[in-house]
Amino acid sequence: MNSSLIKERLEESSRVKLECLKEAEAIRQIASAAVDCLKNGGKIFFFGNGGSAADAHHLCAEIVSRFYMERRGLPAEALSTNTSVLTAIANDYSFEMIFSKQIEASGREGDVAVGISTSGNSPNVIEAIRTAKGKGMLSVGFTGKKGGKLKELADICFCAPSDDTPRIQEAHITVGHIICELIEREIFGKDV
Repeated sequence: MNSSLIKERLEESSRVKLECLKEAEAIRQIASAAVDCLKNGGKIFFFGNGGSAADAHHLCAEIVSRFYMERRGLPAEALSTNTSVLTAIANDYSFEMIFSKQIEASGREGDVAVGISTSGNSPNVIEAIRTAKGKGMLSVGFTGKKGGKLKELADICFCAPSDDTPRIQEAHITVGHIICELIEREIFGKDV
């Protein structure tokens, strides 16, 4: 086992997370938009591919169930969970439409669409953000340092300050957790 690799990766992860401080305003804006959406009876939709799909599921669970507080559930949905819907859309239309068709069916004006893509260029994430914007939803992107097409398209974008996929994903979940905590504090008015 290479102990120096362990130290190097932990130091890289820590450095990237500390550099996220430069994105504090985007993080605040995302949390504020989510709070406004939820207070007004809206829903947050999360979507991404692979590890980003796992992050979408994770953050959705924190909002629907609880993060720190014992509280009522809040409306959120991860769009990569229903295999029948995903495979029907992919088969009948294309893989690029697996999230956008679900946004078309369930999204409403005032809802929030959160597209997660480390490159910022996943075609199905981009298509869903376009659909969300067309429905009057607020669009949020979680990307890597360069941001890709998602940075230009989303209303608010958090760009993790790295080009390395694992470090980007680690930053995404850390920032996602901060947003979940801010949502709880703002909606339920308690300190943890």
